[in-house]
Formats: sequence, structure tokens, C-alpha cells
Amino acid sequence: MKQYSVGNQHSNYRSLLFPFLCSQMTQLTASGNQTMVTEFLFSMFPHPHRGGLLFFIPLLLIYGFILTGNLIMFIVIQVDMALHTPLYFFINVLSFLEICYTTTTIPKMLSCLISEQKSISVAGCLLQMYFFHSLGITESCVLTAMAIDRYIAICNPLRYPTIMIPKLCIQLTVGSCFCGFLLVLPEIAWISTMPFCGSKQIHQIFCDFTPVLSLACTDTSLVVIVDAIHAAEIVASFLVIALSYIRIIIVILGMHSDEGRHKAFSTCAAHLAVFLLFFGSVAVMYLRFSATYSVFWDTAIAVTFVILAPFFNPIIYSLRNKDMKEAIGRLFHYQKRAGWAGK
Repeated sequence: MKQYSVGNQHSNYRSLLFPFLCSQMTQLTASGNQTMVTEFLFSMFPHPHRGGLLFFIPLLLIYGFILTGNLIMFIVIQVDMALHTPLYFFINVLSFLEICYTTTTIPKMLSCLISEQKSISVAGCLLQMYFFHSLGITESCVLTAMAIDRYIAICNPLRYPTIMIPKLCIQLTVGSCFCGFLLVLPEIAWISTMPFCGSKQIHQIFCDFTPVLSLACTDTSLVVIVDAIHAAEIVASFLVIALSYIRIIIVILGMHSDEGRHKAFSTCAAHLAVFLLFFGSVAVMYLRFSATYSVFWDTAIAVTFVILAPFFNPIIYSLRNKDMKEAIGRLFHYQKRAGWAGK
């Protein structure tokens, strides 16, 4: 009877110890998996010999156009005194931001299209997310400042020269940069503390919050707060710009001069087009909360505001802008004359 009791106790110990050891082994394995994840893999890019090169060449041409177009605008606004106004100051800032904004993502996309290795380190992914979203928020703030500038210029033209002084323009730009680069920092710091395990595949063409957070091995319920913060940023900028332009349109429609009405519309049309293109795609991407799209639509929306919006911006601000076209013509005419004088 005693032997049976001792044997029974040993079997009880084994029955208690075995699940405990299993759970510990599971935790150790999970921990090992977490520490092993040092890079992510982009799953949306095709193999170089299975269509990757076909996407590489158009994307390279688009990236070259974005860099060249924005650089020409930046130089023209800097050297042409006729464009030293608050409006073109903000366009100049946007051109610089577009160059930086696209450089955070497109070069990596190009390398993934021609390389069999479609990976990015965890640190590189976090840096890409930080600079991409920081520059995006900064750009939205600058677009908001441009809307305020147009509102004052059209609705209060007599006070415009005394309100939109160079000092205020610089302050609005610096404030936009602080807003962009500080708002994203806590979120990136939070994500950097998370362990990642299991699948390393990012189902997107760049590192973004939702695809990366889905790979975390810990509770990410705080992402709801993050989504609310992003939504507040987007909605606040959208409301300021929308209300400004509603008031601007009302004032323009009330003008008696057809020439004045046409000139006012032409100065605002470019900014309004960029606003709709940028905020439209961003709103569809980040104001969905619990709604989910297919991988195809996620990628299509991302391509719109990562590639297409920056591609169209130089076209909208130069080819559709009379002052900018004349300034570009003067610059190239001057360069041509300087070349002939050198000979």
C-alpha cells in the first residue's frame, strides 16, 4: 500500500511537472524565435526574372523624374526673385520634402525589384517608418500652411503683406517640421521595444505600422490609440484646408471681375489638386480603423501616395503654373545665353 502511494505521488509529480516543463520549453522556443528575427522580408515584389525588371525600369524613370522635377523647381524658386513670395516659399519647401519623402522608400523598392534578397533589417525598417511618416506629416502641415496663405491672400488681400512676412513663413515651416518629427517618435520607440517572431513577411511595398505590428509577438491593442492620433492629425489638417477653400471659393465667386476670378482660381487650383491627391489617398489608407482591404488594394493605395502623388506634384506646380513656367523659361534662356557668351 505504501509502495502504491509513493508510486502514485511520483506519477502525480510527473503529471504536474510535464506540463510545466512543456510550457517553459514553449516560452524558451518563443523567446528564441523572437531574438532570431533580425530582418523582415517584403513579399509583394516579384522575382527579377518573373516581372521584377519590367517594374524596375518604369519605377526608376518615375523616381528620376521626381528628383529632377523637384530639383528644378527648388533651384528656379531660389534664383528667380519674382518667385520670392510666401506661396513659392512653401512650394520650395514641398519640393525639398518630396525629394526626401520618396528617397525613404523608392530606392529600397528598386533594390527589391532587381535583387533576389528582398529583406530589410528591423532597425532599417523602423528608420524607414520614422522618416516616411515624419516627412508625410510635415508635408501635410506645410500644405495646411499654404491653405492659410491662400486664404489670407484672397479673403484679406490688404493685410496680406503685413501678415505673411518671411519670419512667419519660416516659423510655420519649422513648426511643421517639429510637428512631423516629434509626433511619430513615441510610436517608433514603442514598436522598437516589441519582440518579433513567427512570419517575417511584410505584405506591403514598404515598412508601415499595420504590416509590421501584425508580426509582433506581444499585445498590440494600443495601436487603437495610435490610429486615433493619426486620424486626428489627418482630420485636423483636412478640416483647416477644406474650410479655407470653402471660404476662398465663396469669395472668388463673389468677385465682379472675370479676370480677377480667373487669376484667383488659377493660383489655388494647383494647391487644391495636390491637396486632393495627397489627402485622398492618405485618408483611404489610414482612416479605415478596423476595416480591411485585400493585399491588392492595400498595395494600390500605397502606390498612389508613395509614388504617383510625388510624380504628379512637379507637373501640377510647373506645367499648370504660368509664373513657374515663365521662371523656368527665364532660367534656361539665361543658361543658354551664358553658354553662348562663354564661347
